[in-house]
Amino acid sequence: MTSPQATFDARPLTDPVDTAAVRAFAAELRSRPSSRTSASTVIGIVAVAIAAVVLIPVMVSVIVSIASLGGSPSAMAIPLVLIVLLLAAAGVMIWMGVRNAQATRYRLHRFAQANGMSYEPKVADPPLPGMIFSLGRSRQSTDLLRGTRPRFVEFGNYQYTVQSGKNSTTYRWGYVAVKLDVPLPNIVLDAKGNNGFGSNLPASFHKEQRLSLEGDFDQHFTLYCPAGYERDALYLFTPDIMARFIDNAAQLDVEIVDDWLFLYTQRKVSTLDPATWAWLFGAVGALLTKFDQWARWRDERLVAENPGATASAAVPGQALPFAAPAGLLTPPPGVAPQGRRLKRGGTWLPLIIVIVFAAFWFMSRMN
Repeated sequence: MTSPQATFDARPLTDPVDTAAVRAFAAELRSRPSSRTSASTVIGIVAVAIAAVVLIPVMVSVIVSIASLGGSPSAMAIPLVLIVLLLAAAGVMIWMGVRNAQATRYRLHRFAQANGMSYEPKVADPPLPGMIFSLGRSRQSTDLLRGTRPRFVEFGNYQYTVQSGKNSTTYRWGYVAVKLDVPLPNIVLDAKGNNGFGSNLPASFHKEQRLSLEGDFDQHFTLYCPAGYERDALYLFTPDIMARFIDNAAQLDVEIVDDWLFLYTQRKVSTLDPATWAWLFGAVGALLTKFDQWARWRDERLVAENPGATASAAVPGQALPFAAPAGLLTPPPGVAPQGRRLKRGGTWLPLIIVIVFAAFWFMSRMN
């Protein structure tokens, strides 16, 4: 992708497009193995086709029956014309929707090319370790833009469906995935600026994992880190890095897991809006310049768990931002099991909502 501090080229997002080029790019996407139609899409197309085959004859027969009762053939003509017009309007709307979707994909492809990235229309069940990528079913990322310099970064829109009894709800997110140099402890920054009545994150975490940092960082984020990794979190989130997050990512939820950093938002990330891309490029660029110091972090618990470690090396929780002195066993990159995932807990929010509604109902009955 474009270097962090360089201006990016947003013209492909808004410039006029050549219709022939759009059609050629759409044909090229259809030829890709990764663009094969998903099972849910096939089911939807079949359902619409069956509905059309069944409903249209039924509607026509009803109109013919009504006209025959009235004894006037002209009584049948007007409803039939209306049906034809409605079907034609539906066809035009479907055609325009397909054409606009093709143009959008082509613009994003050209935007990716102009900024040293690649474009991928869809990835089913993306193999990413973030908290949103293991929920529900029908998981898919769409309109992915990927850059590899100065490190791998992926921008994408994501959705999954959660079934609850006979009802289902589809959740949509935008995300940025940044590949880190080494695995780090699982740390979550819950941005307060995008919360409503409680956290907007799809997971909750035990309160004892909450860590308060200095300055006004706590006014913008709630930080969670695994128990016993407080010193490590303080090493990773130095005052200058905290300032970068406050200035550039205060409206984004953040998760560090394994050797990935994720930025989450409940709006589209991959879009034709130049302002959105300017914001995202600025946020990612500001953070990338500080990730090199994270590469020096080491988990001393890995040495303590090694039977061959010397006594002087077994200092749990110590981060090593330097080469170990002679005779001191340097831990390999990695995270001990207790630091790889935060402990998740249930949320009291649904129970609170039920209690509030029950109280209002009881008070209304009393009056």
